Amino acid sequence: MRKNGILNRHLCGALAELGHTDRVLVCDAGMPIPDGPRVVDLAFRAGVPSFAEVLEGLLAELVVEGATAATEIRRANPEAADLLAGHFPALDLVPHERLKELTAGARLVVRTGEARPYANVLLRCGVFF
Repeated sequence: MRKNGILNRHLCGALAELGHTDRVLVCDAGMPIPDGPRVVDLAFRAGVPSFAEVLEGLLAELVVEGATAATEIRRANPEAADLLAGHFPALDLVPHERLKELTAGARLVVRTGEARPYANVLLRCGVFF
């Protein structure tokens, strides 16, 4: 068993398989999950684990070269909007319907227990060199 970092074996394995430009959707409990990508569902109950906790954990493990979220996040969930803006100054914002379309190209979906609207972000993996 790992001493620190991500302990969920499904998530560890999925992260190890990611490559440059692969997309990872980190989503709330209400986001429709498309058919196709590998799904690691971490949701335990409403709010557990939170979007912020999962995002922080993933960012400690991944190189991310870009991120996309829904434009609606600014109005409906300012806390999540601020969190994303803090991590991604060049955050791409698109209408929620467009974000849902883009998730079809994700290689991995990580579902959180977040129960606040629009706590979703599509990460684009980079390389460490």
